Amino acid sequence: MVDDEPAAQSTKEVLAAGLAALEQLLGHGWKVAQLTDERSALPSAIFDARVQVTPPDSSPYTELLVEVRSKPLSPREVLNRTVPMITVLRQAQSRVALLVISPWLSPRTQEVLRKHDIAYLDLTGNVSLAVTYPAIRIHTQGASRAPSRETSTRSVTLAGPRAGRIVRFLADYLPPYRASEIVTQANVSAPWVSRLLGQLEDQLLIQREGRDIVEVRWPELLRARADAYTLLRPGNHEQMVAPSGAKAVLDRLRNVPSLLSGSPNIAVTGSYAARTIAPHTVGGQLMLYVDHLPHVIDEWQEQLGLIRVDEHPDVLLLRAPDTAVFDRYRVVDGVTQVGYSQLVLDSLTGTGRMPAEGETILKVLSEDESWRVRLNR
Repeated sequence: MVDDEPAAQSTKEVLAAGLAALEQLLGHGWKVAQLTDERSALPSAIFDARVQVTPPDSSPYTELLVEVRSKPLSPREVLNRTVPMITVLRQAQSRVALLVISPWLSPRTQEVLRKHDIAYLDLTGNVSLAVTYPAIRIHTQGASRAPSRETSTRSVTLAGPRAGRIVRFLADYLPPYRASEIVTQANVSAPWVSRLLGQLEDQLLIQREGRDIVEVRWPELLRARADAYTLLRPGNHEQMVAPSGAKAVLDRLRNVPSLLSGSPNIAVTGSYAARTIAPHTVGGQLMLYVDHLPHVIDEWQEQLGLIRVDEHPDVLLLRAPDTAVFDRYRVVDGVTQVGYSQLVLDSLTGTGRMPAEGETILKVLSEDESWRVRLNR
C-alpha cells in the first residue's frame, strides 16, 4: 500500500513547486526568481534560498529568504529553530522577510508562523504572505489535514476513540499529572499514549517538565481534535420526528428508569445542550447519544415515542462511537447531557450554526475554568 503512494519530494522539488505556485498566485506579469549570493541584497544566511519578487510595472522589487521543509514542520521546531534565526536577522535588518515553503503545514504550525510574522506557502494551498513594497497581501486556505504521504507510519493522529479519550482527559483535568495516570484513566496503552503526548508537545498543545504534564492548551487541543472528528457520518445516526415536539422528548428523558440508575446510556448533545451554557443558542435538532449496541436505537425510538423519517428530522439518535462520550456527563434540569469538552467537540464538528455555538461555548468555558477538575488520586 505504501509503495503505491507518491514518493516524498526533495527539498529542490518543493522549492521549485512553491515558487511556481507563488508566481501563479501573484498573477500575470509578476516574476519570482531565485537569486545567487552575488545578486542578493540580503545577508548570507543558513536559509535554503533567496528569491526576488518583481511586480509587472516599474515598482521596486522585494527579496525573501526562504526556508524549505520537505518533511512536516512542527510548531515546536518553528519556535525553537526558525523564530530565533529570523529574530537575529531582523535585529540586523528590520525589513528582512522569511517565507517557509513545505508540502503541507498544519493549522497549528500556520498559527505559530503568523504569530511571528513569518510568511508561509504549502503545496496544498495554505498561503500567508504580506509585503509592504511592492504591495502584496495573500492569504488562502488549503488542506487542513495532512495528505497521506505526509503522515509517517509511526505517527498517531487525533482521530479515533483512543485519541478522543486522551483529549477529553487533558481538557477536563487540571494538570499536573503523568502519562501513567492517563493510561489508567483513559484505558489506552502506554506506548500509544507516549507517542500521542510526544506529538502534542511538538504541536505546543501541552507542556511537560520532566515526566509531569504541567500545562494543557485545551481550547487549541479541542479545536485540533475537532479537525479530525466528525459528529454526523453516514450510518452513525438515525433521523426521527417527535410528534409532540422536542420538549415532550426531554420530559420523557427525565423519567426513564435508565437515567435514574446512575449509569447514563443516553445523553443530550448539540444545540439543546449548548443553550444551557450559551443561552442565546436557538433552534437546532435534539441530538441524543445512545449506546452503540444492537437494537438500542429501536428501543429508544419506542420509549421516547419517535417516528423514523428520511427527511426533515427534529430528533437525531446518534450511536456513541465510544463509551467515553458519556464520561463526566452532566445532569441539567433532570436530563443527562454530555460533559463540557464533549459538547465543544460535537458542536465544532456539527452542521449549520453548531460550529459557531461551539466557539461560543469555548469562550464561556475559557473565561471560567471552574468546570475543570483535579484528578482524584
